[in-house]
Amino acid sequence: MSRPGDYALLVALAFAAFMTCLDNTVVNVALPRIQQDLQLDLPGLEWVAAAYPLTFAALLLTGGRSADVWGRRPTLLTGLGLFTAASLLCSLADSGTALISCRGLQGVGAALLIPASLAVLTRDLGARARAAGVATWMGALAAALALGPVIGGLVSQHWGWSWIFAINVPFGVLAMAAVAGAVPGGGVSGAQEAERAGGRPAGFWNGRFDPAGVALSSVAAGGCAYGLIEGPRHGFVSPGIMWAFAGSLCALGLFLVRQWTACTPMVDLSLFRDRVFSGGVAAQVLWGLGINGVFFFTALFLQRGLGFTPTEAGLTFSPVALFLILATPLTAVLVRRFGAHRTSAGGLLAVAAGLLLLAQVGEGANLVDLLPGLIAIGAGSAVTVPLTAKTLDTASGTSSGIVSGVVSAAREFSGLLGIAVVGAVVGRHQAEAVRRGLDPAAAFLEGYRAGLLVAAVLVAVGAVVAGLALRPGP
Repeated sequence: MSRPGDYALLVALAFAAFMTCLDNTVVNVALPRIQQDLQLDLPGLEWVAAAYPLTFAALLLTGGRSADVWGRRPTLLTGLGLFTAASLLCSLADSGTALISCRGLQGVGAALLIPASLAVLTRDLGARARAAGVATWMGALAAALALGPVIGGLVSQHWGWSWIFAINVPFGVLAMAAVAGAVPGGGVSGAQEAERAGGRPAGFWNGRFDPAGVALSSVAAGGCAYGLIEGPRHGFVSPGIMWAFAGSLCALGLFLVRQWTACTPMVDLSLFRDRVFSGGVAAQVLWGLGINGVFFFTALFLQRGLGFTPTEAGLTFSPVALFLILATPLTAVLVRRFGAHRTSAGGLLAVAAGLLLLAQVGEGANLVDLLPGLIAIGAGSAVTVPLTAKTLDTASGTSSGIVSGVVSAAREFSGLLGIAVVGAVVGRHQAEAVRRGLDPAAAFLEGYRAGLLVAAVLVAVGAVVAGLALRPGP
């Protein structure tokens, strides 16, 4: 049943989801203007896009742990405060270095508020409101997906790109007010619940945070991102890039050892023994690898290759969000008819088909040519909703924050890797095309198509993983 205050709480959670998703989608269409004003090369532009998901992904596990042991309400408020302040600093940045640094700080704030808001969704709502909460959450993400490119295009074209960050400030203030008034402040944390159930007492550091784990996961993510983004410029076999990949791999191995042997690990690796959890996370990573890099480079293609204005480029992404919204109500019907495993796998296959359709688009294309691929991506993404729901359902009462953190980290890290992996493919094929004598526009189109094909393969593999992981039975 719903309880007093449940629906005010849903508003607070919707604000948090809307803000963080908007910041991912609003920037892409403004990237050509940012590149022009700050005199950035392609790797520098990729870092502007990647700095946010990098820190977001690297610290999401810490944010999930914080929600469990520090409390959901203080974690949410701290995250919102950091995100809002960093957005203001981004709007004032006058160099690529300053903008990249402030984008990273935005990611720190988002890493605190997203797992905390998901933990609130699963722990602080009544049964009826919890179902409405999932729909509200997805609706907020869909609204940000729909409005982000349009807002980014309109604002960057008519006001300047700095305003796409400044608009986060009033949203942040409203979100903090909603959280302060609606999220319960007197409940116990997950660590206190575990202690009452007979677990170890949680002191300030005991059971709270794992600084070594945070450092190792950050080095692993950062080294991998550096190697993939800078590889096309310096050469993937150059000493610096090879050391970056080696350091990332070593840090990942040490992180896993640390989590396996620590008394109070940041991530309980036993979660991955659950087929639904581990398979659901893997499938979401593969979806994100394919889709995020494509959006980044599609925004460049629309403006550089097809001559769209920022506003026109932003409006071009609207069919993705529109059909995501239209297809979402059908998801429950499909799950009842075909099961969550077939529904999620079918949605991912539709996304892969949409990417292949976009790969057929050439010079002189218009919105009609792009529409079939965009519709397939939007509708297919909507049908993958059971993938997230089933993965979150594996959480116990005392692990809701960390499970939310792992799921969110997987999604954001896949976004970071998507930009880097697809970027590496685009950059390599573009360079080869230039060496063959193609002009820069034709070379970029060739690289863009190659990136789309790789993305489609990754998402199709995700469909197979989802179908196997979510199937009924042991």
